[in-house]
Amino acid sequence: MTVRLVFAGTPQAAVPSLEALLTSGRHDVVAVVSRPDARTGRGRSLSRSPVAAAADAAGIEVLTPPNARDPQFAERLRDLAPDAVPVVAYGHLVPRPVLDIPAHGWVNLHFSLLPAWRGAAPVNAAIEAGDEVTGATTFRLDEGMDTGPVLGTMTEIILPRDTAGDLLARLSVSGAGLLLATLDALETGELRAVPQPTDGISRAGKITVDDARVRWTDPALAVDRHIRSVTPAPGAWTTFGGERVKIGSTSPSGEGAPTLAPGRILWDKHTFLVGTATAPVAVATLQPPGKKMMNAVDWARGARLDDGAEFS
Repeated sequence: MTVRLVFAGTPQAAVPSLEALLTSGRHDVVAVVSRPDARTGRGRSLSRSPVAAAADAAGIEVLTPPNARDPQFAERLRDLAPDAVPVVAYGHLVPRPVLDIPAHGWVNLHFSLLPAWRGAAPVNAAIEAGDEVTGATTFRLDEGMDTGPVLGTMTEIILPRDTAGDLLARLSVSGAGLLLATLDALETGELRAVPQPTDGISRAGKITVDDARVRWTDPALAVDRHIRSVTPAPGAWTTFGGERVKIGSTSPSGEGAPTLAPGRILWDKHTFLVGTATAPVAVATLQPPGKKMMNAVDWARGARLDDGAEFS
C-alpha cells in the first residue's frame, strides 16, 4: 500500500527528500507545494524554486500559494486528501486548520538536533558556534517555529573545514533517509511523537547580507568559523578602498605566522594573510567587484597592494 503525500519545500536542500520519495516505491507524491516564483539575477527574470523545478521535471502538480493561509490553497489541499505532508524548508508558517488536513499531519525535516538551532539557518549557526556534532530531526509541525514534538533524529559530524554548503549538502541526503523512515513508521503506527526538551533551546535566525560581513577585530578562530558559516550564501565579505570584496576559502595561518593588526594584509607569491585580533587567517580566494572568484595572491599582484593595505 502506497502512502499519499503532498510534499512542501523550496530550496535545493529539499530536493533530495523529494527525489527519495518519488523513487521509494512506497509513496505517491500527488502534488508539491513551494514558494512562488521569484525574480533573480541581473535581469530580474522569474525563476522557479529548485523544488518546483524538480516537480515540473517529474510531471507533478505544483502549488505556489502566496502563503500557507491562502484559502484556495487549503481547499486544494483538502481535495488532494494527503495522508501526510512531508516538509523540508518550505519557508512559511502553517496555520492550524491547514496543519490538520492530512491524517498524519505535516512532518518536518529540520537540519539540527532540536531544540538546538530552531529557525531558518541551523546549519550556519552550528558552524559559527563551533559545534562538533549536529544532525537532523523529523517532527510534527505545529504553529510555532520548530517547536513540534520529535519523531526521529540522526547525527552528523561537522568536519574541521566544513562550510555551510558542505554540511548542508550532506545533511540534505542523509536527512532524506530519516524523513522516509519517519513516514513509514508513522503509517505502520510504530512511531510516537515525543515533546521537545524545555532546556537546550537555541535559535538560528535568517542571515542577511549585512550579517555576513567579516569582523577582522574578532579572534582568528571566530573569523574562520564566521566565513565558513556564510559560505556559499550569502557569502562573507569585507571592503577594500570603499568597495565590497567577497571572501572565498580561508584557513588558519599556522604556526610562525607574523602578528598583524586586524584587517591588515600581508602577501607574497605563495600566501595572502589578513590580520585578526589574534593570529592572521590565510585567504585562498576572493572576489573583487565586477570579477569572478580568483586566487587572492593573483588579485594582490594585479592590484599592486602596498605594505599598508588593509580590509575593513
